[in-house]
Amino acid sequence: MKVFGLLGNPVGHSLSPPMHEAAYDELGLEARYVTFEPEPAEIADAIHGADALGVCGLNVTIPFKQDALEIVDADELASRIGAVNTVDFGGEGPPTGHNTDAGGALRALRDHGVDLEGARAVVVGAGGAGRAISFGLADAGAAVSIANRTESTAQELADEVPGASGQGLDGLADLLADADVLVNATSVGMEEDATPVPADALHGDLAVMDAVYRPLETRLLRDAAAVGATTVDGAWMLLYQGVEAFELWTDREAPVATMNEALRSRL
Repeated sequence: MKVFGLLGNPVGHSLSPPMHEAAYDELGLEARYVTFEPEPAEIADAIHGADALGVCGLNVTIPFKQDALEIVDADELASRIGAVNTVDFGGEGPPTGHNTDAGGALRALRDHGVDLEGARAVVVGAGGAGRAISFGLADAGAAVSIANRTESTAQELADEVPGASGQGLDGLADLLADADVLVNATSVGMEEDATPVPADALHGDLAVMDAVYRPLETRLLRDAAAVGATTVDGAWMLLYQGVEAFELWTDREAPVATMNEALRSRL
């Protein structure tokens, strides 16, 4: 029996266990996905202990993504992003760290027919999700503009992302006028019916993805749909970051439809 899991605190709300276990059942894999909730000071012991116990892989969530970077052998993308959300114990050397948030965002957009090569993309938010998505978009060939409430934070991230620019939220309308892709990487819209983007700045040539998945239909996505934009809800990014982790751990093609059904049935 192979064991995979999620490392975070808290993790009781996570939708990863049913999503991954549905994939194991679909493919007939003898595996289980469990949750671990160590105290912050115990994160290194938790990862080393999982390795010693033969755990095959871990997803890593808040508040441990940055800590994990210092504990495992992180790959180049995770190192640039500054966070690890997936640990693989399957190699012969030390556990390796990866960031599947970036790939998850790209696959979510491409799944909806969005061509990223040469696209003009605007990312709202310069936190953890914003960092991963900005690096992913730039690596995919998009020209990235980062808009954040604190302009200096946006500029600091833009200085790290190849070819990116950074500015405050007051310039969003001008950025979006010529943009092809908009991603909300903030939590705005999760706790209240709010949006970080003025509705009149949206247009029908945009593809709009919201990283928020509760609720699935945020105010930003409603506003985007109203002007004819392509909309991508946050569950797609959540799904595909899990798909990327599954495929990394098992070297098998993930049953995406089954994982998606398991995920959305719980939202």
